[in-house]
Amino acid sequence: MGIEAIYPRPNTSQPNQAHKIHPYLLKGLPITKANQVWATYITYVPMERGFMYLMAIIDLYNRYVLEWSVSNIMEAEWCTQTL
Repeated sequence: MGIEAIYPRPNTSQPNQAHKIHPYLLKGLPITKANQVWATYITYVPMERGFMYLMAIIDLYNRYVLEWSVSNIMEAEWCTQTL
């Protein structure tokens, strides 16, 4: 029937040794109120043919999704429009 599972291939999360590792700037910062710290989250959603990309802007205090968007291509313009 041609049924096949869609899943990430091996070693898709292995970091490149040449890339710089940036420090976690929020370490030790008490997050005590809403709208104090926002974060962006970008992931891909596997589809039958290719991927869709999901971007969300999240308030870290209450884990509330402030804005989200889905696109079939990941471009900087799409990210800035969502922001």
